[in-house]
Amino acid sequence: MNDKNNQNAVSALLAEYEKAIIELQYVIQEISQDDLIFTVDQETKNPDCKSIQTILSHVVSSGYSYCVYILNFKNKNSIRPEKVNRSSIVDYINDLDNVLKFTQETFAIIEDDALEECEASKKIRTSWGQLYDIEQLMEHAIVHILRHRRQIQKFKTTIKQLH
Repeated sequence: MNDKNNQNAVSALLAEYEKAIIELQYVIQEISQDDLIFTVDQETKNPDCKSIQTILSHVVSSGYSYCVYILNFKNKNSIRPEKVNRSSIVDYINDLDNVLKFTQETFAIIEDDALEECEASKKIRTSWGQLYDIEQLMEHAIVHILRHRRQIQKFKTTIKQLH
């Protein structure tokens, strides 16, 4: 069992991750089903950035991916759940709660001294080719949510202007 004194930095990362998720949930809570599925960006080549629905599906899927990278790095074989497009905001809020819970469970086995690693051979290689230590991957995960929260806020403004 981990000594909580060995998880001060872990606790800080998890607190910021939770804050980012709560802020995202607040931004999306009043989105209607019509606005959720509305294609806002018809020009983008990125299928994850066409609508609020596709953004949220991407955020949820990515949240699981970060933990799966860490678990597999720690030899705890894990598979990311399939990406699902939901039809309601309530479902996405629940999904985000579940991602947070999965992240907290993942970090129950991580102590502060395991967060930082300078040696490239001891880092996690992502599907996009970037190398991260655990701390860097979580910092990326936090900013990922913040960037997509901002994108959703812009989409909400665009949708409102079209109504």
